[in-house]
Amino acid sequence: MIRWLVGQLTPMPVELRWADLRGLPRPPKTLETRIAAAVALYPCELLFVHRDAERDPPEWRVNEILTANGTNLPHVCVVPVRMQEAWLLHDEASLRQAAGRPNSREPLGLPSLGRIENLNNPKEVLHNALLVASGRTGRRVKQFNAAIAAHRLATLVNDWAPLRHLPAFQRLEADTRAALATINLQTDET
Repeated sequence: MIRWLVGQLTPMPVELRWADLRGLPRPPKTLETRIAAAVALYPCELLFVHRDAERDPPEWRVNEILTANGTNLPHVCVVPVRMQEAWLLHDEASLRQAAGRPNSREPLGLPSLGRIENLNNPKEVLHNALLVASGRTGRRVKQFNAAIAAHRLATLVNDWAPLRHLPAFQRLEADTRAALATINLQTDET
C-alpha cells in the first residue's frame, strides 16, 4: 500500500524497505527501541511507522509515534482506525486470488467500503472471507493459513485508490505528501 501511495505522489524513484526486526537475537520491545533499531539497521531518509489504533482513538497512536521517534528523521504515522486488515477488505478479486481461487463465486460477506473502518474485528472478517473464498471445508479448513493469505493479499492489490474515501487513509496520504516534500521529493498534486 505504501509503495502504491508513494508512487502516486512522486515520480521520483524511491526505495522502500520493511524493517524486519524479528530475526534479531533480542528483538526490541518498545516502539522507541524498535524505531531506533530500524534506523540503525536500515538507514533511511523517511520513516513510515505503523500502529493499529485497535480500540484506542487514532490520535493516541499518532502521539505514541511522535513521542517514540527519537531520531531526527521525518516520519509518517500509518494508523488505520482499527487494524490494517480493514484496508485489505476493499478488493474482492485480489482477496479471492490470495485465497487460491480467483474464479470462486461464493458470497464473502464483505462490508461496504464505508463500513470497513467501523468493524470491531477486521482481522476476523478478513480471515473468514479468505477461508470462504478458499472453498476449503472439513479437514482441509485446518490446512488453510489465513495469515499467509492475508500477507499475500497485500502484495496482490494493485489499486488502493478506493481507500481515499476513508478519513484514516486521507490522513495517511496527506502526511505522506508533506513528508515527501520535507525530504525534497517532488510530489504530484493528485
